[in-house]
Amino acid sequence: MAQFLTKSSMPIIKWVAEVLGWLMNGIYYVISAIGLPNVGFAIIIFTFILLMAMMPMQIKQQRFSKLQSLMQPELSKIQSKYKGKKDQVSQQKMMDETNAVYAKYGVSPTGSCIQLLIQMPVLFALYQVIYKIPGYITIIGDKIAEIANNSSFVAAFSKFVTDTNNTNLTRNFASGETKNVIDAVYGLTTKQWNALLTSSAGAPYEKTLVDIHDYVKRATNFLSLNISDSPMEIIRTAWEDRTGLWFLVIVGAIAFPVLAWFTQWLNYKLMPQPATSNAGDASSTMNTTMKSMNTVMPIMSAFFCLTLPVGVGIYWIMSAVIRSGQQYLINRKLDQESPDDIIRAAQEKMNKKREKQGLPPQKITSQAHTSTRSFEVEDQKRAEKLAAQADRNKKAMEESTAYYNQNARPGSLASKANMVKAFDEKTAGKSVKKKK
Repeated sequence: MAQFLTKSSMPIIKWVAEVLGWLMNGIYYVISAIGLPNVGFAIIIFTFILLMAMMPMQIKQQRFSKLQSLMQPELSKIQSKYKGKKDQVSQQKMMDETNAVYAKYGVSPTGSCIQLLIQMPVLFALYQVIYKIPGYITIIGDKIAEIANNSSFVAAFSKFVTDTNNTNLTRNFASGETKNVIDAVYGLTTKQWNALLTSSAGAPYEKTLVDIHDYVKRATNFLSLNISDSPMEIIRTAWEDRTGLWFLVIVGAIAFPVLAWFTQWLNYKLMPQPATSNAGDASSTMNTTMKSMNTVMPIMSAFFCLTLPVGVGIYWIMSAVIRSGQQYLINRKLDQESPDDIIRAAQEKMNKKREKQGLPPQKITSQAHTSTRSFEVEDQKRAEKLAAQADRNKKAMEESTAYYNQNARPGSLASKANMVKAFDEKTAGKSVKKKK
């Protein structure tokens, strides 16, 4: 086995990459045993296993998105209630009522952050694993080591690297150590492989090099694309060479960022959309921001998949497809549940947690119910108070008018109005009798 191959040295990321590399190596070993030694297939299986392991967090995050759409009207009322109130007491009350809403639905305000915090190191570590395949997949590293351990070849290959004067190749080679030779040989492009085989450095080892090249090509090609190359690099190289089926290679390379955009867009489309609120309030601003992110993030995904290795694109696309399937199933399940059922289940879950902590279960339920409805009760009381005041004002006005009319001074405007009123009533009464 080739020892001390190049691996990630980034803090934290290197430990995550070690675990992911171990998993990827195991998957590759299994599919090689059944005659399918391909890193692209290994990444697809790896993605499925990884997301199945992370499914509880995935479901929790996606359920949080669904519940957030139900919570939004209540959160909007709280924000409207305390709009413009910057004093500490009002801010504390707003925070308490907001937390009570989250408690009522049994979710945490940071529910969507934990899953993202886990995903980012995984994505960075996966990039390291794919970029340094020989260091993590031992079968490929050992295969290239067959020639990299030959000191005569290393000396000849060193001259070949110098004569080629290629920045990437020189950076991969770095020195004559076995791991650097393996990295450099693995990173050779098709054009560089052909140049090596016809050079004085490669000719004496042609049989071994052809065998290694055929194996590495089979292992790292996915739909005729090298998983270690970025689609942008593949497009540029194919356009410069324009040999064979170069046009189909370009189409395949373009398909990756396009699929990344579409699958991410589909994933966001299936997520529950925030409830519409009055323009100008905080929730309206948040909704606008969320809609902008739903537009921008798929475009960013396409850009990342255009510039990062194809292997990362495979993971990205497969992840979005699997998450979309999960979101669809979650949506169907939650659509069949009423908000009351969801709240009841959430409160039962929270009561179980409180029971484990030795806290009374009923207290949190009543507190959540009272807190989340307090602003509605206050609004109702305020409306009833205003209505009662309006009734009192109307009654006082009527009484005042009646008293003024009855005690009007002779010759005043009020007395004349009373005379006209009496005359009209008398005339109306005669008209009725006449009709009868």
